[in-house]
Amino acid sequence: MQDKLYLGNLSAKRDWGHAKDFVKAMYLMMQQDVPDDFVIATGKSTSVRDFARKAFDCVGADLEFRGEGAEEKGYISKMHNAGNSMHEGQCVVEVDPHYFRPTEVEELLGDPSKAKLKLGWVPEISVDDLVKEMMQSDLKQMEKEQYLKNGGFKIRNYYE
Repeated sequence: MQDKLYLGNLSAKRDWGHAKDFVKAMYLMMQQDVPDDFVIATGKSTSVRDFARKAFDCVGADLEFRGEGAEEKGYISKMHNAGNSMHEGQCVVEVDPHYFRPTEVEELLGDPSKAKLKLGWVPEISVDDLVKEMMQSDLKQMEKEQYLKNGGFKIRNYYE
């Protein structure tokens, strides 16, 4: 529904995890006889740039980034399906400094080894599966909104 995706620091690396995995970890923590602190994380990091690449891959688009810092942009380098409104060469990702964190942390990576050892917990959902699930949900929402819009209903912008 948008022409472009605006993001902050594309180089920032994050430990992306799925809520289902985290809820399971919370349940396991609540089953312990003695309360304790645990780091719940995947132990793997993925940059915002690579996360965006994975998301565009879900809709059949290869994303290529050009430029650096606030001037970096993502372009469609190849389309793998014709049923899409995007086209090769189109700029679809831009950096918006509005989304920069005041105190940027380049990499956030958790160490879940204690949770694995004491709780037997390991994340089961990969970042690739997380991205696919998020994209499927967004695409379903987009189809619903387009259907309503075509029917003459006003659609609100929930993206900001």
